[in-house]
This record gives sequence, C-alpha cells and structure tokens, in this order.
Amino acid sequence: MSQKKAQIQVEQKVPESVVKKTQRDSKLRDLVVKRRAERLGQNKARRAQLEKNAQAYEAEYKTTEKSLIDNIRKAKSEGGFYVPAEAKLMLIIRIRGINTLNPQVRQTLRLLKLRQLHNAAFVRINKATIEMIRKVEPYITYGYPSRTVIKNLIYKRGYAKVNGQRIPLTSNTIIDQQLGKFGIHGIEDLIHEITTVGPHFKEANRFLWAFKLRGPRGGFIAKRKSFINQGDWGNREDLINDLAKRMI
Repeated sequence: MSQKKAQIQVEQKVPESVVKKTQRDSKLRDLVVKRRAERLGQNKARRAQLEKNAQAYEAEYKTTEKSLIDNIRKAKSEGGFYVPAEAKLMLIIRIRGINTLNPQVRQTLRLLKLRQLHNAAFVRINKATIEMIRKVEPYITYGYPSRTVIKNLIYKRGYAKVNGQRIPLTSNTIIDQQLGKFGIHGIEDLIHEITTVGPHFKEANRFLWAFKLRGPRGGFIAKRKSFINQGDWGNREDLINDLAKRMI
C-alpha cells in the first residue's frame, strides 16, 4: 500500500517549470490569435477604404472628361473655340546614351531621374523644370501623358525607392508605410496624386523609381532630328502617349 501511495503522489506532482511554461505558451497563443484577428480586421477595413477611394477617383475622372466634352460641344455650337487648361504634368523619356555628353547635361539628366537610356519620369511643369528640359532637349522626348499611360506605367513598370533600394510595388503596404502620412495609402491613391499633380506630388514622385522602359516597337525614326522635323527628340505633346505605349 505504501508503494502505491508513493507512486500516485509522484504521478500527480507536476514540475513548477512545466506549469509556468504551459501558462506562458497559453498567454502567447491567445495574444497571437488576438493580434491576428485585429490585423485581419484592419486589413479588411483598409481594403474597403481603398476600394471606396478608387470608385471616387473613377467618378472624378469621368466628371472631368464629361465637363471637357460638354465645353467643347458648347463652344462649337456657339461658333467659338474652347481652349483647355494648360497641362500640369509632363512625361520625359531619355532617347540617347552617354556618348559626347556634356557634364552639365549629364547632371541635369540625373536631376530629372534619367540616368540611363530609355528611362522615363514624371515632371511637374513650372519655370524651373522647363529651363532644365531646354538644356537637355536633344537627348529626350517629352509630352503630356494620359491617365491610361500613367496608370500602365505605375502598374507595369512601377518600382518604389525605399532607403536607396529599388523595391517592386507588389503591395499597398509599401506605399502606406512610406506615404501614409501624406494621405496616400494605396496604388490608386498614388496614381491619383500623380495624375492630378496634387499637393503631395513631390513626395509621391520622389517615392517612384525612374521607369525603365524597353526600346519602342518599330524603333525610333531619327534621334538627331527634332520631332517637328520628322525626328524624335523634343516636345510631342499628346503624341507622347503613343510612344510610351510602344515602350511599356
């Protein structure tokens, strides 16, 4: 009988370290489950908000396009002309390499984020950028990008610049971490900020790495001639969209 009692007592006794470990693991498990549920709830709310923003932007774009068409039709019916507002955004594409490149020209191209052949970048149109473009005009072609081209560039060729590294835009989390303080939480927010040249265009454009495009399908015509002289370099205005589509 004494041996059975001793055996029962030994079996019922659990080491204190095991008890503490079990309690700790239980608390950690509960904490992980709680944090996971919170994270899933936050992600769901964020996705709903991003979808709502995208719908609002799409409605805004359609309203703007409809207003432009209505103004053109009204002016035509009255026998006049409608002049749209001047463009605020420009897309610049580098079309020539580094041969016989002046140091001042090289530095200006770097400031425009055009370090390599077929690099492209967005630029806000103002006096300073126009002066920079004039210095490097024989090496670039530029114009006014459409919303479709902006969207395709960011979706298909868009990379982020994070701590000097080139990071692909595979998740809205990257955008939220870097630009969330400016109200830009997703890729549609980023596209809207670039398209409308919003108040935080500078930060959004700096966040984007220069677009690395391929050579245009069908090739260039004559890189050493200006566009108005049946060449390639210079201002293409709205026709930059055709070239960009062939290079994406």
